[in-house]
Order: sequence, then structure tokens, then C-alpha cells
Amino acid sequence: MTVLFRIARNPDPDSKLPYLLWVPVSGGPLVLKARETWPRTAKVYCHRADGWPDDDEVEIVEEVAVRECAWRGRAIDLVLDRYRENRAQFVFTRLKGGREGIFWQTSRTVGGVRPGLRVPTRRASGAEVLTVLKDSRERYGYRFATQQAVVDTQPLPVGDYGIAIGGEVVACVERKSLDDFATSAVDASLSFLLAELASLARAAVVVEGHYADLFTREHVQAGFLADLVAQLQVRYPNVPIVFCGERKLAEEWTFRFLGAARAELTGDAASDG
Repeated sequence: MTVLFRIARNPDPDSKLPYLLWVPVSGGPLVLKARETWPRTAKVYCHRADGWPDDDEVEIVEEVAVRECAWRGRAIDLVLDRYRENRAQFVFTRLKGGREGIFWQTSRTVGGVRPGLRVPTRRASGAEVLTVLKDSRERYGYRFATQQAVVDTQPLPVGDYGIAIGGEVVACVERKSLDDFATSAVDASLSFLLAELASLARAAVVVEGHYADLFTREHVQAGFLADLVAQLQVRYPNVPIVFCGERKLAEEWTFRFLGAARAELTGDAASDG
């Protein structure tokens, strides 16, 4: 059964929040009133609604299939099954006076809020040849030329490299240079990416850099990036962040992670010895 995120017009003509949101979070759906249908240019203020109106009273504006909708601490991560406007968060806080405040935000609207080596060429986890899906938007990507792999370039819903079982992408790896990783951690876009990655059976982020370099970044206080990484890893424990030092090792790690994921998910796990 497909789980849907629904947007409808608020039937209450006196409300300053003209839309209703059906948020199918685990543990029971949440119905919110909102100013907009998506946080495109700024955070959208929301308020709890008494409930969802009867079918004959509601005008549906949009319905989208949901890939992930789950509580993460005091926030709800929402991942929709579409390419654009697909990742958002509902953040629950307390305003002055103690009343509840709910803000619907995306990585674009959250602003700056903090929330080398020789490698072997053996096969990955028993697979004779591993078919690696490469996102068509990935520039200067891995070629897996020294691994027993073939690369199939196509648009991926999330991540830069993945594997499919039965035509469905079930595991992926997001590749980050150290600069890109640091920037996305600070501007909070990495948090939204991890939320989407967490919706897959297996996923990871591989960084072409050393963990120690997080402490020596210019214009960032020592330890700040490391704290962000720790917070994100605790929040998304099923999406490991791996620092591989250099590009060649990151490519090899990606190949082996995807091979191991395929073996695990198909029940074909085997010794590589």
C-alpha cells in the first residue's frame, strides 16, 4: 500500500494558514495547517490542526508517494518519491511564552543553522562482476577500471553510485570531496541528504579526505565540523560516514561496500578469501 503525503486547502475560511498537510509519520499521521504548499524561499510556519476533514469537505491540492517519514529527535524527516522538492523537515520547538512552534524547512531555506595507495583488484563479496549504477549527474566520477565491475549510467533517486535488485535501487553511496563535505555539513544540506539515504536498505557517505583535516579547516572553529559529523552520525546511525583519505581508496571502498550490500540483500554473502 502506497503511503501518501497530502496537501489540501483548509476549509476554514477564517484561518490565516490556508493549507492542510497530511504527514504520515510513523506512530500515527499528523495533520498540520500551513501557510504554503512547500518551503521554497523561506521556512513555512505550521500549526497543529484538529484533524483531517471529511472527503466531501476537502479539496486536494497534491498527493505524493512517501519514501521516508520518521521522527528524528524533535524533528520529522520527510522524503518524497520525486526528484525535485523531495526532502524536508518539520522542526518542533517552543516559542516565547511556551507555546509550540512548528517550522517546515528544506536545506535551501534552513540557511546556516547548525542542526592515496595501491589497492587490490579482487572481486567484491563473491560477485564475479558487479554492476554499479552511476548517477548521470555525477561529474568526474569513478570508473572502477581496476575492479571487476561494469558501470551503468542512469539517473539515481539519491546518491552517486548504487546497486539495483529486481529493478529497484536498494543501496547507494554518496561521494564527497572534503570541501564539499565540509560545506554541506555547515549549511545543513548534508542532514537532508542523510535523511534521504536512510530510506534505503543500505547507504553510506564516502569522503575523499582524512578525518583529521576536519580540525584544520579555514574559517571554522577547531572541532566544530567534528561535532557536526558526530551529531549527524548519531542521528542517522544506519548511514555510515567513511573518511578514506584519497580518491583511489574511496573508489575501492565504494566498490566493496556495494558488493557487500548486494550479497547481503540477496542472501549470497560469501567469503572473499
